[in-house]
Amino acid sequence: MIVRQFLQWVRNAPAGERAEATGALARAYLYSELSADDAAAAEGAMLMLLDDPSPLIRRALADVLAASPSAPAAVVHALACDQPQIAAPVLALSPLLVDADLVDAAATGCPSVQAAIASRAALPRAVSAAIAEVGTGEACLILIENPGADIAPFSIDRIVERFGHLAAIREPLLQRDDLAAATRLTLVTKLSETLAGFVTGRNWLDAEQARRVTREACEKATISLAAEAPDDEVRPLIRHLCESGQLTAGLILRALLSGNVTMFEEALAELADMPITRVSGLIYGGGSAGLRALFDKAGLPASTYPAFKAAVEAMREGGFIGDAAGAARLKRRMIERVLTSCERDEFGDMAPLITLLHRFATEAAREEARLFCDDVVADEFCASPQSLAA
Repeated sequence: MIVRQFLQWVRNAPAGERAEATGALARAYLYSELSADDAAAAEGAMLMLLDDPSPLIRRALADVLAASPSAPAAVVHALACDQPQIAAPVLALSPLLVDADLVDAAATGCPSVQAAIASRAALPRAVSAAIAEVGTGEACLILIENPGADIAPFSIDRIVERFGHLAAIREPLLQRDDLAAATRLTLVTKLSETLAGFVTGRNWLDAEQARRVTREACEKATISLAAEAPDDEVRPLIRHLCESGQLTAGLILRALLSGNVTMFEEALAELADMPITRVSGLIYGGGSAGLRALFDKAGLPASTYPAFKAAVEAMREGGFIGDAAGAARLKRRMIERVLTSCERDEFGDMAPLITLLHRFATEAAREEARLFCDDVVADEFCASPQSLAA
C-alpha cells in the first residue's frame, strides 16, 4: 500500500523531493522488516525510478545501495552503467559486481569511473591489470596507492611503461617494497631521460654531454640496485638489461671494478648462455685460457679484455677483501691496478678503454674524497663541546 502511494505521488513531485523520497524508499528496502510483497513492490519501484529523467533520483539510489550486499542486483547493475557521477559510488563500493563487470567498466568508462574502480577496498588482480592497461594516469596512481589492490608484477611494469615519466607515478612506485629490481631500474632510466631532456631544453648541457651524464648515472644506479637486490632478482635484472640494450662491456666492467662479483658472473652467464657454476669455475680456476674462452663466448669487445683480465687476476688474489665500500661503488685501488696493466700494452684500439678507466678512477677518487670529508665533519661534530654537552 505504501509503495503504491509513493508511485502515485512521485509522478508529479519536484525532483529534489523525489530524490529524498527515493533515498528513503531504498533505505526502507535495506533496513526495514518488509513483507515479501512490500519488498517486491519496493524493488519494482526502484527499477521504475531508473527511468526517471532527473539524475538526482538515480544518484540517491546509488548513494544508499552502493555498499550493500542486500541491494537488488538488477538495480545495482543498471546504476553501474549510468552516468559517471551515478556509476562511480556503485563501482567503488558494490560487492555485487564481479571481476568481469569491473574489467568491462574499466575498459569502457571515463576517467572518473576508472578512478572509482581503482579505489575499491579489495581489488582483484584481473581488475588491477585492466586499470594498468587502459586506465588514466590518475586511475593508475590511485591503484598503486591502494593498499587493498592485488597488482601483478607485469601490471606494475605496464604502469611504468605508460606513466613512468610522471613524478607523481614514479615516486610512490619507488617506495614500494615489492618492486622488482628491473622495474626499479626502468623508473630510474625514465627519470634520467626526463632530466636529460630538461637540461638540454634549457641549454645547460649539450645533447651529447647530457646523454653521457645520464648514462653514467644510470650505470651507477644499476650497480647499486644489483648490489642490494636478492640473489634471485639479479638474473632477471641482467635479462632486462640485455633486452633493453643496456648490458654493455662498460657496465659489466663497472660491476667488476665495484666488487659486484655476482652481477659480473650473472652477466657473463647470460651472454655466454652457460650455467652460473661453469662461469664461476672459469673465472676462479680456469686460468687465462679459460677466462679468454669465456670472454669470447660472451661476445664482449676484444679491446676490453685486458681490463677484465687484470681485474679478475686482482680479484683472484683477494683484491676486494676488507673493502668497506661494499659492492655498489667503484674501488679506486682496483681501477688503478687495472689502468697500470692496460697502459703497458699498445695504445691503439684501447684508447676508449683507457679513457673509460680514467673516468672510473676520477669518479672513485671523488667519491672517496666525499666520504673522507663526511667522516672528518662527523668526527669534528662528535668532538665539539656543544655535542659533548648535549
